[in-house]
Amino acid sequence: SAGRIYKSLFTGSVSSLLTLPLDMLSTENLLADCLQGCFVVTCTLCAFISLVWLREQIVHGGAPHWLEQNQPQPPNGVGQQNEAQGAGNGGGENVAAPQPPNQPAENAVIPENPDIQVDQADDEDEDNDDEDDPVVEDAADANNGAQDDMNWNALEWDRAAEELTWERMLGLDGSLVFLEHVFWVVSLNTLFILVFAFCPYHIGHFSVVGLGFEEYIQASHFEGLITTIVGYVLLAITLIVCHHSLCPLASLLLCFGFLVICSSLYKVSLLVVVEIGVFPLICGWWLDICSLEMFDATLKDRELSFQSAPGTTMFLHWLVGMVYVFYFASFILLLREVLRPGVLWFLRNLNDPDFNPVQEMIHLPIYRHLRRFILSVIVFGSIVLLMLWLPIRIIKHLLPNFLPYNVMLYSDAPVSELSLELLLLQVVLPALLEQGHTRQWLKGLVRAWTVTAGYLLDLHSYLLGDQEENESNANQQPNNNNQHARNNNAIPVVGEGLHAAHQAILQQGGPVGFQPYRRPQKFPLRIVLLIIFMCATLLVASLICLTLPVFTGRWLMSFWTGTAKIHELYTAACGLYVCWLTIRAVTVLAAWMPQGRRVILQKVKEWSLMIMKTLIVALLLAGVVPLLLGLLFELVIVAPLRVPLDQTPLFYPWQDWALGVLHAKIIAAITLMGPQWWLKTVIEQVYANGIRNIDLHFIIQKLAAPVISVLLLSLCIPFVIATGIVPLLGVTAEMQNLVQRRIYPFLLMVVILMGVLSFQIRQFKRLYEHIKNDK
Repeated sequence: SAGRIYKSLFTGSVSSLLTLPLDMLSTENLLADCLQGCFVVTCTLCAFISLVWLREQIVHGGAPHWLEQNQPQPPNGVGQQNEAQGAGNGGGENVAAPQPPNQPAENAVIPENPDIQVDQADDEDEDNDDEDDPVVEDAADANNGAQDDMNWNALEWDRAAEELTWERMLGLDGSLVFLEHVFWVVSLNTLFILVFAFCPYHIGHFSVVGLGFEEYIQASHFEGLITTIVGYVLLAITLIVCHHSLCPLASLLLCFGFLVICSSLYKVSLLVVVEIGVFPLICGWWLDICSLEMFDATLKDRELSFQSAPGTTMFLHWLVGMVYVFYFASFILLLREVLRPGVLWFLRNLNDPDFNPVQEMIHLPIYRHLRRFILSVIVFGSIVLLMLWLPIRIIKHLLPNFLPYNVMLYSDAPVSELSLELLLLQVVLPALLEQGHTRQWLKGLVRAWTVTAGYLLDLHSYLLGDQEENESNANQQPNNNNQHARNNNAIPVVGEGLHAAHQAILQQGGPVGFQPYRRPQKFPLRIVLLIIFMCATLLVASLICLTLPVFTGRWLMSFWTGTAKIHELYTAACGLYVCWLTIRAVTVLAAWMPQGRRVILQKVKEWSLMIMKTLIVALLLAGVVPLLLGLLFELVIVAPLRVPLDQTPLFYPWQDWALGVLHAKIIAAITLMGPQWWLKTVIEQVYANGIRNIDLHFIIQKLAAPVISVLLLSLCIPFVIATGIVPLLGVTAEMQNLVQRRIYPFLLMVVILMGVLSFQIRQFKRLYEHIKNDK
């Protein structure tokens, strides 16, 4: 129903609406419409849950300040009194903390440099001015119970959902209430399709046609998405204009609450699209453009690939940009563990328990988000230029024969480029970067660089802080905090909920966990020199990372393949692991050296035995199991869908293994998240033992042997039936070919059907016992 309502609304003709009841009963394209309808219902459900959750955020965290400026005040005068009190608090909040007397002008311990202090004071003024009105609202609501009833109860949509259970919703409790639920779900789907898809799309479409941008939108290959986003932007602007022009005249709190919900919904949804969709896409395309010379490609090649497959191209660029943003954020978190709190004041701390991005999206004005977005694009783009484009130019100048990387593969090659890229992003990089010692090495390198730069530029106190000053400040901090709490009446009492906590966050000046520092002479010049030193270090590190692993991998692969060109993902992965193993061996030997030769020999024996066990386990779990899994996936799903019956499917073991690794990783993750059964118990036990305490007998007996046996039986039994038993029945050659090609998906459907039937039988037994016990 949802799929066909969606189709009839977007055909744009009156006849489709008139014939909608007949289309509902039609059996044409039933499966495709069911699948599309499942997607529509999922989007509707997610939108509804997001709407209710966003409403809760607004109720607990307060409405946006730019909407509350025109909210009608209570008539009893309480609002004016509290407004004066709030303004008093806002003014007193920005009084500078008294400096300790008799401090020298140079080498002074200051909270942060003056420019930053002025910016923070401005932001604090802005935040406090913005948040005066929520204090008014809280005080008025506390004094007037009737006002509290009028304010938000009109939007309490989720009370009706408190009584619903899955049994009642699906009709398993014996009642026919689920028919009413089906009617309401269909109605709700229609309403949401109209509000969230139909109206924004047609508003955007009429606007685009009216402004004459239709050709540009069509050239983007994403006409529907861009038109809908334009409609959302226009709707958000219209709601803001309506609020500022109509609601002060109407003085209706219901109108105000509705506008708060709608405006916040459009604003948050657009910001989420920009943060999660547009920003990684920009980063991915910028990475691709800056690395064109590395692969001997041109912009014309990228344009042709985009025109041939726009969706796939955009998804791959978004995926690469998302990986880049993720690892950049991980590196910033590692920097925060090393540097003095307060150095990275301009970057948001994702580990801060008080950080609430949804509240920021609701409360901060659009121009603040736009300023932050432009700053992020500049920072990320500059780092790509520094660590990718400039090193490539230097490598091409110094080593003309080193580039380009060999990644061009023909369509009949045994390994596809896409599977290798997924393997690198999902397996190789996490395996290297998520290891504890690799992170410790990186943290140690950052700490060594910071100490070196601090002593060279006399910025040790600024970068790492002074331990003695930290201890003295720790003793003085409680008194300052108590005095500040006594002077500031706006800090809410604990227990007032999310709104109170959000008020406290906005009224705190400066970063959380700040430490003072000693400011040397010519401080701005030293900061500029520090930034130049950091850029030079990043450039050298990028040069090493781009050349050393690939050079090592090419040299090692040349012993095996000679002068034949190999995909650089193989050489880079091989070089990375060789470099990692070399560094690991050197650090381990350096730690063992003081213990004497006998201890070293004993350790070498233990490690040799452990490495042999690990290689056997890796051969079984990372070699045989993924190969069988990938081959089974190819036989069951890929070959029946892609190869016609009159053609012979070709199987590439390397490609099947590469995809099997990803399938095995996904299956292991789902198993660990699912209910308790023998496979989950065994995998958890293997994880708990680790590599040092690896139990070869337990892994082979409990994990490898059962899994490999099941996979081999799944591969062999259908093959034996199709090639050994079916010809004995005397069927035709066409029937034999049909059985050989379709027996794998047929048996998969049989297994799934048996599983669903057994599950339903168990559920009906439980229902029968439940009804019998009730009677």
